[in-house]
Amino acid sequence: MGWVESLQKAIDYMEEHLTENISIEDIARQASVSEFHFQRTFAILTDTSIGEYLRGRRLTLAAHELANSNCKIIDVAYKYGYDTPEAFSKAFRRQHGVTPSDVRKNIGKLKSYNRLVIQVSLKGATPMEYKIVERDSFQVVGINREFALKNDENLKGIPVFWDEINAKGTDEVLFKLNNGEITGVLGVCVDKRETQSAEKIDYWIGTEYEGGTPEGFSKLEIPASKWGVFEVRGPMPDAMSKAWKQIFSEWFPSNNYKHAGTPELEVYTDDDPFSPDLYSEIWIPLK
Repeated sequence: MGWVESLQKAIDYMEEHLTENISIEDIARQASVSEFHFQRTFAILTDTSIGEYLRGRRLTLAAHELANSNCKIIDVAYKYGYDTPEAFSKAFRRQHGVTPSDVRKNIGKLKSYNRLVIQVSLKGATPMEYKIVERDSFQVVGINREFALKNDENLKGIPVFWDEINAKGTDEVLFKLNNGEITGVLGVCVDKRETQSAEKIDYWIGTEYEGGTPEGFSKLEIPASKWGVFEVRGPMPDAMSKAWKQIFSEWFPSNNYKHAGTPELEVYTDDDPFSPDLYSEIWIPLK
């Protein structure tokens, strides 16, 4: 259960430094994982992003202080990371539906985002279909784009990237190029913690391809690894999201494997993405 303890340690760190300017790198270091993998695991397990959690907790504590002390609104705004009272008031109203001044007058209701505590409950009634595969390194060709982890830019930008690829028909070209062992178009997340861009990732939309790099595409070498290959059945995007959550909340706690930290893959077929019988896969590198 070490991964649960690591995640809780990172959450405790966030709580202890809510009035400070902390980065994803600071938080992920507590869990001994990269920024990208912590951000991804946190979002999968909590259905919220790190940025949303921090913002919700800070505005919750700010409301408590305004309701139970004589602190000036401007001092509370600065304390919880807002440069101006106007920015604080706007964010405060978005969360609570009332202004900081209303709280002082006991007007309206407040919305509380409570501190997260990781608890392990008995699950696993729904069986998971998976296999362990060992593969040498292989090549993916496709198009990549860099996304920042800051302000959840990657979570917002990757779906837009897919829309652009599909609109241009690039996905159809990739399906035709596909001649490797993995059948389909891939979504590949590449952690960049070993480079100067620790708080950024490269996201690739590509396919496994043996041969020279086709014109208009770039190539990515996927390192040799032991893989957990998980079946995903059902319409997109709900089936994929559900499978990720089940992997991290049920499969990893029940097995001795750990995420190897190298690129992970989502595998999409060219079948109807809304079909209840759609088959997809998630490939996770293991150690």
